[in-house]
Amino acid sequence: MRAARRRPIAKGHAMIYSVECSYADAGSETEWSNFYSLEKLPALISVSGFHTSQRFMALRRGYPVYLALHSIDGLDVLTGEEYRQKGGGNFARWQQHITDWHRNLYDGLDRAPAVGPDELLLLCPNGPESLIKLELSPAAMHAVALEKTPDRRWLAKLDRRGAGLAEQLSDDIQLYAPMTEQLTSARSAAVAQ
Repeated sequence: MRAARRRPIAKGHAMIYSVECSYADAGSETEWSNFYSLEKLPALISVSGFHTSQRFMALRRGYPVYLALHSIDGLDVLTGEEYRQKGGGNFARWQQHITDWHRNLYDGLDRAPAVGPDELLLLCPNGPESLIKLELSPAAMHAVALEKTPDRRWLAKLDRRGAGLAEQLSDDIQLYAPMTEQLTSARSAAVAQ
């Protein structure tokens, strides 16, 4: 069997940066979560090369409780000084309670979809079939940097009115509710107008 070819990471090529974790201290979890949503996300979206940021909470067990999806210009954004100053490394106060922490950089989508309060986010690492059976149109993402696990993921949105479908979801589908609206950088918003 031939090994799959890896595409090089193009500079300036938009990608999805995912951060997943759980939190182990119920006594400080609300404070940490408020910090993440109200301070960290706005700090991240102010970093050059970040375009969108949104947080989610898992609705099923078996994977990290929290997920953040960011649309960024590529790996260089995460290794730059501006990211270190504004966005990275300010979890010191809560670091001891953060568990099951994973970071990945995915190619395949230029922008993470905005998931509204009436929608759910579905991710599947085992192929698009489970999402297609729900009559959804999944988008493919391929891990190109950081942990690179899972190697591939398929992403789709589900209207909450169809949430009865959630009971029919196969075990390989990860289900998330949005915790925040999707933040958009001022630079990205200006380009969109």
